[in-house]
Amino acid sequence: MRIAFAADGADKNANISNVGARAPFFLIFDNTQLIEVIKNPFAIGGGGAGWSVAYMLSEKHVEIFVAGNIGVNMQSALSKYGIKYVQKTGSVIDALNELIK
Repeated sequence: MRIAFAADGADKNANISNVGARAPFFLIFDNTQLIEVIKNPFAIGGGGAGWSVAYMLSEKHVEIFVAGNIGVNMQSALSKYGIKYVQKTGSVIDALNELIK
């Protein structure tokens, strides 16, 4: 199962970002293995970040996206691409362990 986290830092001990599409980093896990760290190219800029991020995550075969807050537009975009989403706070590693159980 591929899970992507919006994160404030570039490793599994980082906190989950409170912003979904504008998070500084995206951490992609395949089960419990961190397989990719992406510095968010959409963190700064105009509108439409949620759609762009959702498309990028779909290209990475992400099945679940986790962030502290996921806006309505991003929720729609994730749903369009068949990506489930979860709003959580705390550390990435704690949330990952909870989701993988």
